Amino acid sequence: MRLSHFFEELSSAYDAELDDLLTDSAGHDVLAQRLRLKRSQLPELLPMIEFSPEMVAVTFHKGMDFSCPEVMRDLASQDPEDLPSWEILLESVHLQPWASELAKTVLDAPNGERFLVITACLEYLHGRSKPSSESGDRRQRNDFDDERSDAEGDGDDIDLEEAGADWLAEQGFDRKDRNSGDN
Repeated sequence: MRLSHFFEELSSAYDAELDDLLTDSAGHDVLAQRLRLKRSQLPELLPMIEFSPEMVAVTFHKGMDFSCPEVMRDLASQDPEDLPSWEILLESVHLQPWASELAKTVLDAPNGERFLVITACLEYLHGRSKPSSESGDRRQRNDFDDERSDAEGDGDDIDLEEAGADWLAEQGFDRKDRNSGDN
């Protein structure tokens, strides 16, 4: 799947926002509590939909189901000015009853419709990702890039590491040998 630059950046920020909400300082899972709080604060958060939509979009986390993945994949490749209306997208997005109530509040806000379209895409992309390791992260990035072949991606990580090591050495840092365990 090819992601537009817009959704690539927002998707990363959305995942990070959910990660921030996941645990408290003691490491306890508090995501459900924090999401309930954010949902109750939605009217106060609405001014943020223009400059930090990912921070408000999490209020819809797990509140959307997608009946037509092709539509969502197409949406993820769109630039912000090319996004469809919420009414059109709603044919492929089904809201949980609680999320439907939140959507009514959002639709009363300026640019609420555009925000819901963005939120649906972010929630769809988050549901597709969920890598469990760094190698999973690499695999996920490659899944979104139709331009690259699997064979092409095999040596890229090593080349990037070498290029990074070369650049650091040029800046005066000691080069670490990858095989010596100094990493």
